[in-house]
Amino acid sequence: MKLGVTGTGMIAKEALPILRKLGMDIGVLCGTPRSADTVRELCQQYGIPKGVSDFSELLADSDIDTVYLAVPNSQHYPMAKRALEAGKHVILEKPMTDNFRAASELAELSRARGLFLFEAVTTRLHPNFQAVRDFLPEIGTLKLVQCNFSQYSSRYDAFARGETPVSFDPAKSGGALMDLNLYNLHYIVGLFGKPLSISYLANVERGIDTSGVATLDYGAFKAVSVAAKDSASPSRCVVQGTKGYILQDAPANVCGAVTLCLNGGAEKFRNDFHGHRMEPEFEQYARAIDNRDFAFRDALLEQSLIVAGLLAEARKQAGIRFPSDEA
Repeated sequence: MKLGVTGTGMIAKEALPILRKLGMDIGVLCGTPRSADTVRELCQQYGIPKGVSDFSELLADSDIDTVYLAVPNSQHYPMAKRALEAGKHVILEKPMTDNFRAASELAELSRARGLFLFEAVTTRLHPNFQAVRDFLPEIGTLKLVQCNFSQYSSRYDAFARGETPVSFDPAKSGGALMDLNLYNLHYIVGLFGKPLSISYLANVERGIDTSGVATLDYGAFKAVSVAAKDSASPSRCVVQGTKGYILQDAPANVCGAVTLCLNGGAEKFRNDFHGHRMEPEFEQYARAIDNRDFAFRDALLEQSLIVAGLLAEARKQAGIRFPSDEA
């Protein structure tokens, strides 16, 4: 896998040292004319041979077979589509796109072109997430699932003053649902599949959800997915059954240590991974691309499309509209 990275923001800066640690071959780093100095600094820091300010230049590079997109949400669809049309595999930061129609189109394009498309969601490929799956049979009949990912955003103060940071901008497809609650939904769907229905109650300010509560109906059990960027609380995931519960005392994107607590007081503890949360996903994306594992691609795409549909329905219920919805 010969990788071209697009983006110079927080996520790209977090990912670059992980990609280097894993021995990924990064051939190009792409930014914008405004971020040209940052591109040069990052190329020097991580030994990337080529820095560009035009995405077309990256796509024209025949040595690059895979593009990792760490760009604002509103740019996911158009840039991923261009990359797939140029014959590149795509690893796309979450959310895959900002609406279901666009996500479906990208998935179909990747299949038609025989290319790989992955939504970079750390949760579902994390070893500790597998530990949760392993513990599920021990807690009896499922009753309740609770996921809370709440952290006060450093940008909320500016938003409250009347400014519009990207993460709170409807025009840039921001908000708590797309940023944080998405991880909760992937956690729940990754364990239990598509729910019968979703209901979303959100605190909406100036057209964007700053926090909200999604309730998912699975018939025999219910799941609650809470996320906030306007307030903080302990972030954790709990799966409850008639014989006990499973606790991850960490947000869904981190997938921390797992404790199985059975009725009567017996406990089991697992922590199957001690590295950076991004490592397992990139290792498995690279393996799948190198081995042409399209079954792996299709399984992850199916989950991404389920979550994309839930996000679209939740936004509709909350009256949150993005420019792409009008396309």
